[in-house]
Amino acid sequence: MSLSFGRLTIRTRLALINATVFVVGNAALLALIWASAGEIIARNSSIVLATRSEDALGEGVLSVPAAQVAGTSAGRFAVFEQDVMEELLQLCLLLLVLMTLFSLLASWWVSRRGLSRIGRVTAAARDIGDRNLHARLSLVGPDDEVKELADTFDAMLDRLERSFAEQRRFTGHASHELRTPLTVQRTALEIPLSQGRIPDDLLPNIHRALDATRRSERLIAALLALAKGESGVLLPSSVDLAEETRTAIADVLAEARETGVTVDAYLHTAPVWGDASLLHQLVGNLVTNAVRHNQADGSVHVTTGTTDAGCAFIEVVNTGPFVTEADVPTLCEPFQRGSGRRKGAGLGLSVIRAVTGTHRGTMAVRPNASGGLTVRVELPPGRHASVRDPAPLAPGPG
Repeated sequence: MSLSFGRLTIRTRLALINATVFVVGNAALLALIWASAGEIIARNSSIVLATRSEDALGEGVLSVPAAQVAGTSAGRFAVFEQDVMEELLQLCLLLLVLMTLFSLLASWWVSRRGLSRIGRVTAAARDIGDRNLHARLSLVGPDDEVKELADTFDAMLDRLERSFAEQRRFTGHASHELRTPLTVQRTALEIPLSQGRIPDDLLPNIHRALDATRRSERLIAALLALAKGESGVLLPSSVDLAEETRTAIADVLAEARETGVTVDAYLHTAPVWGDASLLHQLVGNLVTNAVRHNQADGSVHVTTGTTDAGCAFIEVVNTGPFVTEADVPTLCEPFQRGSGRRKGAGLGLSVIRAVTGTHRGTMAVRPNASGGLTVRVELPPGRHASVRDPAPLAPGPG
């Protein structure tokens, strides 16, 4: 199968082009030398023959006619000329092969040196994500096209960093501003309802308004958690995922009983160093999502503990609507819900992913064969202050 030239790397193409130009030039030069040598020998053959004839006559070879001496000399000279030209051709070909190999190696080395700085730019660009937009290439070296590319990339990162920061600030500020009127609205509905001052014909409307207010409050809380998780600003402390899970299960038991969902917990100590409020939101979202996106008389299994590598983990398995492998990446995006999932705002898994990434953990999501999901989050136990990109979706267990 022939290899398309366009599929080769830039380094290989540059090396081949440089080597080709070098080889063609050298081949033309050697061909010119070979042809010139033949032309010079042919042009001066009469002088050489005349000289050899005079030498032969001067040595006393009088018995041989001059014409015979000249013919013998011309034959010998023709053989000599052919031998010289053949030997010169062999030397030129050998020299051309050696120069070809040298030109390939030299061209490869030069192109590698020339493109090495582009490789550094590529590696740095690959490592920079929305969590470390403060990082810059800061490429040093000659003020050439590569330096200009790196400086342009740094300027783009400056604009992106400002844009992301403004977006997160707006989300946080807007969420904070919305919490107060929602709280006032909910209180204004709950007080007369608790005092029995609502006419019976208005009770259904009041309950619907309260439900809408609670959903809005949950949405605002999720947006705040998402904004904080993506900001990378942590207030770290020692947290046990097992204790957080017990709290989350207690908070969701009433909702689970209403739908007949059973919650089984297998909790072992899972210590982690991280932001307590964010980890509380992470565990709460995992357990709440497993109960809320379930089926009647379904089940939820929650397990916490530590891995052999010392990482703390929480794994939640639930029954529920059937989810395909293709739906999994979409479920982890903000405001996205899979088929059969109508509850919530679609922020649960995106918040979990953001918080997991902020704590340098991994999140694995796998659809179950009979419906529902298995979500596993692993977090490192050590103290750390750095952050990274959102947690990648690792292959699900099993």
